[in-house]
Amino acid sequence: RRPRGIWLPECGYQPQVDQFIHQEGIRFFFTDAHGILHASPRPKYGVFAPIYCPTGVAAFGRDLESSKQVWSADEGYPGDYEYREFYRDIGFDLEYEYIRPYLPSSGIRVPLGIKYHRISGRTLDKQPYNIWAGREKAAMHAGNFMFNREKQIEYLAPIIDRRPIVISPYDAELFGHWWFEGPQWLDFLIRKLAFDQKTIKMVTPSDYLEIYPKNQVSVPSMSSWGYKGYNEVWLEGNNDWIYRHLHQIADRMVELANTYPQAEDILQRALNQAARELLLLQSSDWAFIMKTGTMVDYAIKRTKNHINRFNSLYDQIKYNRIDVSYLERLEAWDNIFPELDYRIYLSEAHQPVREAVLA
Repeated sequence: RRPRGIWLPECGYQPQVDQFIHQEGIRFFFTDAHGILHASPRPKYGVFAPIYCPTGVAAFGRDLESSKQVWSADEGYPGDYEYREFYRDIGFDLEYEYIRPYLPSSGIRVPLGIKYHRISGRTLDKQPYNIWAGREKAAMHAGNFMFNREKQIEYLAPIIDRRPIVISPYDAELFGHWWFEGPQWLDFLIRKLAFDQKTIKMVTPSDYLEIYPKNQVSVPSMSSWGYKGYNEVWLEGNNDWIYRHLHQIADRMVELANTYPQAEDILQRALNQAARELLLLQSSDWAFIMKTGTMVDYAIKRTKNHINRFNSLYDQIKYNRIDVSYLERLEAWDNIFPELDYRIYLSEAHQPVREAVLA
């Protein structure tokens, strides 16, 4: 089925974005808190109820208190000393000859996913990880999170003439990747909410809109959940050079789709691969890494690779000289979105006419 809601990339919003969301039949999206708090006119309920954009699409604002409890580097749960240390891995800790059979053919040390240490504190002297202590701490933190949400709801209930909603979105990669015990924490939390309290009910945004279909109309503020809340992470002196390429390649992808709307076989594969290269180029990670200064050479290399690969495919398609062996290599290297159809880039004027269906 088609999605009802969307998490905008990096929670990035500017007015008019909801028009595109509305055209796709999506009913709601999420913004960071200030996207709602600075909306015009000012929302009556703050972030504790959605607002409707003029298009009728609902915007839900992220709750800062519950977000900080999980995300904060200083006081968030994942930093607890009993939890597994992400950055210590046998790929770097153990003797080279012992781990050599498990390394890539290049022989370069890489993370192998086996980690023997707990966070232990702000020290290089890491202690052995105890999985049961980590599990117990996850249960404790789930109880603490539930307690704080109960108190939050109890405070809000008398001053809001509807049931408040607390939006707590997190990156999926937090749970199990950065925070090894994160899935256990979620499991404990969901069970505790179901059996250990009567104040909170877990709902989806669709559920809430069913309960409260009437909401204030307001225009959210331009915002993101990046550093300082706006766009400087992804657009500043270290990464601004990428945008002329992004815009040109996006325009070229639309041009290709409009020129070859019924492509088949090799041409279709080349067009689909061009679309993959564009999507990979548009990843916000590359600009983010260039800004933060971590693995900058890698981010620049990936960005230039996708630019060059797209432009090479563009020329091959335009001049009817598709290099099949080159295409096959790209399909193997950049094989994300196997079902991607390049026709999503067709301009509205080039969309196929859909026959009306009478009920």
